[in-house]
Parts: sequence; C-alpha cells; structure tokens
Amino acid sequence: MKSTLWASLGLVVMCGVGLFFTGSIALGGQMALLNAGLGLAMYAVYERIWARISWGRDG
Repeated sequence: MKSTLWASLGLVVMCGVGLFFTGSIALGGQMALLNAGLGLAMYAVYERIWARISWGRDG
C-alpha cells in the first residue's frame, strides 16, 4: 500500500508540474505517465548494472 500511494503521489505531482509548465492537463498527464515509465525502465537498468559490480560487498 505504501508503494502504491507513493507512486500515485508522484504521478499527481508530476501531472501538476506538467500542467504548470504546459497549461494542459492532458499534456501534463502524458508527461507524468512518461516519467513513471522511464523511471521504471531506468531503475531496472540501474539494478542490472549494480548486480554486476562486485566491489563494496562482503565476501
């Protein structure tokens, strides 16, 4: 529930930022969804890169 609420808050805030800069709720919403999708994809890439790095781990 905590994660879902956090993601929802992020979408609402990004939609508001998009609305502020573009003046369009539709464009702001598209920007929010694009941001969420890119964030998810970048996190997956980030995790795969860090999984290959061995320094800083015990053992």
